[in-house]
Amino acid sequence: MFTTIEEFIKKESSSGVILIIVTLLALLCQNSFLTDFYTHFLHTPVQISIGSLGLAKPLLLWVNDGLMAIFFFLVGLEIKREVLEGELSSKSQIALPAIAAFGGMVMPALIFTFFNHTDSFSMKGWAIPTATDIAFALGILSLLGSRIPSSLKIFLMALAIIDDLGAIVIIALFYTSNLSLVSIIIALCAIIILAMMNYLRVIKKAAYILIGVVLWVSVLKSGVHATIAGVLLAFCIPLYSQTKEGKRFSMLKEMEHSLHSWVAFIILPLFAFVNAGVDLKDVSLNALFSDVSLGIMLGLFLGKQLGVFGLSILAIKCGLASLPSGSSYKQLYGVAILTGIGFTMSLFVNTLAYNDTDLFHYSDKLAILLGSFLSGLIGYLFLKSIPKSL
Repeated sequence: MFTTIEEFIKKESSSGVILIIVTLLALLCQNSFLTDFYTHFLHTPVQISIGSLGLAKPLLLWVNDGLMAIFFFLVGLEIKREVLEGELSSKSQIALPAIAAFGGMVMPALIFTFFNHTDSFSMKGWAIPTATDIAFALGILSLLGSRIPSSLKIFLMALAIIDDLGAIVIIALFYTSNLSLVSIIIALCAIIILAMMNYLRVIKKAAYILIGVVLWVSVLKSGVHATIAGVLLAFCIPLYSQTKEGKRFSMLKEMEHSLHSWVAFIILPLFAFVNAGVDLKDVSLNALFSDVSLGIMLGLFLGKQLGVFGLSILAIKCGLASLPSGSSYKQLYGVAILTGIGFTMSLFVNTLAYNDTDLFHYSDKLAILLGSFLSGLIGYLFLKSIPKSL
């Protein structure tokens, strides 16, 4: 199990470095002579059609609605594996990260609400600071090497996975548009077929992928965000199957392994590139310190650490959970600071909440970058300052 976790952390760490480079590249493109090229790239028309059925969207939406569905498919696979046989498979393992994740979602939302409760449009972004970017957080934690016990790395990974599950629920419940009954019925039929395939132990990956595409298109047309289709498909992938020759294999783990590099090194960097291009020319101090920006920045930097650490301490003191083995309360607090790195997940929720409006003059996206940067920098420096003997 620990070998799998180490491989996971290593890939996420490498992805975090690439995300930093791509983010800087997006900022450079948007704020230089390349700005026109960058804008045209985002709005490049892409159309896929089969007969009379066709989908035509700009590249930006194909990334956010299509490629991110693959990302959430991978997230769904990871959640299912962890729940069935991993770090979330028993009450003792799941207690602390689950309670911490809950605090890390509630407190940022409360801080954002405090600043924006009088404006109904601004309040659409209440979930922006509730997310944790697992790639960045684990990437920074890995820079500290053996100073951080493995138990804390596992805690952060489990917390981030539960955090992703919370984000999925939030997207499904709060970020939907007008619903299409016909499309929802088609989606439900696709889910039933996938569930029956799982029950009947169908072992052809192509069959799941084919029905999964139908599910994605129907969810896309239904008004529910298309990324939810990726999660639903993942939950229908069997953990273990058996061939006709009696050989036992894991379709879920094979898919997870084959997708991980594509997601970590292509999909997430591409998502960051098309969404992190903040036009700094139009960002004023007034905009940066607006209610929305303050709600996002303080939600990420203060809300996440207070919620995660506060509820973790409460759970430990009440006997509901125990401190990760070999770690100290100071180290736990340092990891709590790192959970304020929202980045890709926060940017994604931001696109859902405000639909890429320029009403805030990019200050909302800049607030995500600044809140995440502060959380990463302060968290790293704090953990590095703790004596290794602790």
